[in-house]
Amino acid sequence: MAALRVFGFSFGLTALALLAGYVHGGVNALYLLLVLAVLEVSLSFDNAIINAAILQRMSPFWQQMFLTIGILIAVFGMRLVFPLLIVWATAGIDPVRAMEMALNPPPRGALEFPDGSPSYQKLITSAHPQIAAFGGIFLLMLFLDFVFYDRDIKWLRLIEIPFARIGRLGQVAVVVAAIVLVLVGTLLTHSSEERATVLTAGLLGLVTYLVVNGLSRAFRPSDSEPVVTGGKAGGKAGFVLFLYLEVLDAAFSFDGVTGAFAITSDPIIIALGLGLVGSMFVRSITVYLVHQDTLDRYVYLEHGAHWAIGALAVIMLLSVEPRLQVPQAATASVGVFFVGAALSWSVLRNRRNALVNA
Repeated sequence: MAALRVFGFSFGLTALALLAGYVHGGVNALYLLLVLAVLEVSLSFDNAIINAAILQRMSPFWQQMFLTIGILIAVFGMRLVFPLLIVWATAGIDPVRAMEMALNPPPRGALEFPDGSPSYQKLITSAHPQIAAFGGIFLLMLFLDFVFYDRDIKWLRLIEIPFARIGRLGQVAVVVAAIVLVLVGTLLTHSSEERATVLTAGLLGLVTYLVVNGLSRAFRPSDSEPVVTGGKAGGKAGFVLFLYLEVLDAAFSFDGVTGAFAITSDPIIIALGLGLVGSMFVRSITVYLVHQDTLDRYVYLEHGAHWAIGALAVIMLLSVEPRLQVPQAATASVGVFFVGAALSWSVLRNRRNALVNA
């Protein structure tokens, strides 16, 4: 019953999305919508675990905001408006014109119109290096901040213990991310203009992470603060954590949004598949993890999710070079591997503890 309450709304939205997809483009659109939804869930399962770790620190009000206002931002902001803004920023084409181009693509999937002008899909694809640099560095910082922090519970001890010792030096994550960005910008680009674009986008990703993460720490609640309800972040603290989750969702969605164009360039199908169905199920999974205290019972899950994020960050940064782009199925498999391994380790740990305490 608990699962039905959590996932019931997602199944309802899925039914509406499937109906809208069928009305929009028939059976073919329906199939593409389902493929994109599965892609989003498989790519973002580690995202759900990280979201759950943050969401359980928030008050019920802000948890509900994440599931209502947050889903609107995810669907209409990142999956519909964001690609239009990319075309506007990189090609100087206003969002209305970009939407017209997207809804009226060249015949037979061509990347250019008969007059030689680029299609919407080609414009989005050409902007991939800066998108990958921004999102890759943001996620890399999230991973590095985790592994360089000395935690009581460690999963991959042979790696995490030395990393935690190095992390005592301070700001190691920033230094490593900056070095990685310089290497990506110099080794994986082919012109000074592309290099400048990638370095600028990566720097913006680094700054965005530092600002958002700094705000979340600044407003981290304590038991003596009135903004806390039952030990959960409310008020300004809850609002900052809400913003942090939205920025995190945006960083995770970069790879999925750009990768979706390998499947379809129709913004309506992308918004319905990735956003309304896929991201809503990711949010439902997040809530389910929180309600079931899953992260407390399976203590290595958060570790596995962060290692999956680290792998995703590397994949995104490598994709700056088109020849190094990894298929979406392989990217999703990496996340499933780390999360599955962490879950298995957690189960074994619980069984060992049960035998010791028996």
